[in-house]
Amino acid sequence: MNARPKRNVLFLCTGNSCRSQMAEGLTNHFLGHLYRAYSAGTEPSGYVHPLAIRVMQEMGVDISQGVSKRPDVYHDIAFDLVITVCDDAAETCPLWLREGEVVHIGFYDPALAQGTEEERLAVFRHVRDEIHQRILPFLQDFATGRTTDET
Repeated sequence: MNARPKRNVLFLCTGNSCRSQMAEGLTNHFLGHLYRAYSAGTEPSGYVHPLAIRVMQEMGVDISQGVSKRPDVYHDIAFDLVITVCDDAAETCPLWLREGEVVHIGFYDPALAQGTEEERLAVFRHVRDEIHQRILPFLQDFATGRTTDET
């Protein structure tokens, strides 16, 4: 019996430094048998946030080699699914990405967190956990054809 080919999913946000990077890492780590995940930003920050790298390492997921990039680097990839993880990206999603299904599942931007390093880490952990709890079940349902109320 032939296995179904992996689906391509793109996580899109504004800066591609936190939320989309974490979603890409979580998907490739936990659902790599179903998906090939990518991430990009409509206005890339040029770096992956160190606190995002740190909280992902706590889960055993390494995103330290991630690169903040524009979505046009993927113009040759046919995406089955594009998930916008911030409102701005949902509004400015590049038209060529609309070939696959486009879904918005928004999250607070942890890069905006204020306070001590521990307080900021708590925000990054919360967003990481929320991405884990919302994105992964959605992707599992999408892969099996089940519908969800997430959109």
